[in-house]
Amino acid sequence: MSAKKADANGGAALTRPENQGAAEKATRGTLKYVDDQFGSASFLKRSMDKVFPDHWSFMLGEIALYSFVILLLSGVYLTLFFHASQNVVQYNGSYQPLRGVQMTEAYASTLHISFDVRGGLLMRQIHHWAALIFVTSIVVHMFRVFFTGAFRKPRTINWHIGTILMILGILEGFAGYSLPDDLLSGTGLRIAYSVAESIPVVGTYVCYFLFGGNYPGQDIISRLFIIHVLLVPGILLALISAHMMILWHQKHTDFPGPGKTEDNVIGTKFYPGFFLKTNGFLFMVFGMITALAAFAQINPVWLYGPYNAGQVSAGSQPDWYILFLEGSLRMMPNWETHIWHHTISWNILIPGVILPGIMFNLLALYPNIEAWVTKDKAYHNLLDRPRDVPVRTGLGVMSLTFYMVLVAGGANDILASTFHWSLQATTWVLRVLLIALPPIAFKVTKRFCLGLQHHDEALLHHGVETGIIRRLPSGAYIEVEEPLPAKKAETLAKQIGYDPHHHGDGHAAIAAGDGHEPAPADGHTQTVTRPVGVLAKARTKLEDFWDEPREPVPDTQPHPEN
Repeated sequence: MSAKKADANGGAALTRPENQGAAEKATRGTLKYVDDQFGSASFLKRSMDKVFPDHWSFMLGEIALYSFVILLLSGVYLTLFFHASQNVVQYNGSYQPLRGVQMTEAYASTLHISFDVRGGLLMRQIHHWAALIFVTSIVVHMFRVFFTGAFRKPRTINWHIGTILMILGILEGFAGYSLPDDLLSGTGLRIAYSVAESIPVVGTYVCYFLFGGNYPGQDIISRLFIIHVLLVPGILLALISAHMMILWHQKHTDFPGPGKTEDNVIGTKFYPGFFLKTNGFLFMVFGMITALAAFAQINPVWLYGPYNAGQVSAGSQPDWYILFLEGSLRMMPNWETHIWHHTISWNILIPGVILPGIMFNLLALYPNIEAWVTKDKAYHNLLDRPRDVPVRTGLGVMSLTFYMVLVAGGANDILASTFHWSLQATTWVLRVLLIALPPIAFKVTKRFCLGLQHHDEALLHHGVETGIIRRLPSGAYIEVEEPLPAKKAETLAKQIGYDPHHHGDGHAAIAAGDGHEPAPADGHTQTVTRPVGVLAKARTKLEDFWDEPREPVPDTQPHPEN
């Protein structure tokens, strides 16, 4: 007899009541057991109702997450065919120009993946493009977090995790970039060996441990392979999980606007709206990376040839995230010090070890530095606009300018060859720009931010210019202005901290916090002298530097006469 019967009203067939009851009972029992053990029902309900703000900039972190997923999947495929060995073999594969050439097993297996494994070249290129996009999206995501102040309390720990993720992403990219053992990646390994060797006292021991002897050694490829496929991915996976759990636990940040406060989030619920959108975005990221891999060639190792310690090819540039380190090494003058029969190579130690250490430590500690200087201990769920914090924005652009000059320095030979410049002159110009451009960028950015603030205040105070010229009874001419639309005016007022009830002038954001204390009622002022340390004085000066007051907009328009 059939287990199903027709519905009395001609509907679809239904499961027999007794079977349906048993199945439902079993399901409910299982769910109840899981809920009793883990309390999952309330967690799932809260998770499904979690609200995500609707703003395009929040997708930058999702790009990093999805490219990491693609890296894991493509990396597993490539691991099945790669041989991480520096044993020398004779190549007899499909690529004719290199047949009969002596090379390491690592390079030979890379050629095998590229030309003999079905879909191997496409998978290699997917993996490489995904790596570039992974690091790029982390950096751009950190730009968004920095310039909007999303790193402030209570999200400082996530900023620290993000900084470590970026450093590990760079290390992971360098390790994977070096595995094929071609002439280009071998040159990068030679530079890394020299950088490690420049560390006083321990440098030679570190190199000997990593490379298994004097350069080029016999173990670096196999050790990099373990680092690349096991150690760093495991740490990345753990940190990304922690990053996501902290993000899930906290409220999402959002830009100021109508109805938005420090205590609420306005947007789309996780299920079904955000869930469907983010899954669609996953496939968009995967499709874009696959399209790049199919149509944009990257890292054609067969053109470089196997690595030879006695050869260096012209125009040897690493992937973009290492290029700043290449530039710092190229621009550093040739300084060395000889002490007690030991040589300290400042021309490698400073640009290769000290400078990156300072850069990454300042990046990691910036939230703590800003909170200490500004004495800001409040919780922040609403974001800043970059124009509203001109000093922070100026510092960010200044740092970015410094970094970009270093990147340009990593391509000084390409610049000199392309534009027919002297290589020495190009290097000296870049050295000067490295010192001169960052402070100029800071001043210009700060003035831009103040100008944009002035523009916002003018819009809110005067309205939008209509282009209509009107003559007053006094003979003066004015341009007629009309108020902003109500919704836009409310949004702008929220963004700049406008309070129409403050002093009746509508400029609470300007008047608040002017630093002037009210005089005592009796008219007498008492001065209390306390000892002030060097650190406190420095903090006061930095606070004065950080605190940039808004520029009020005077009402310069002549008023119509009645």
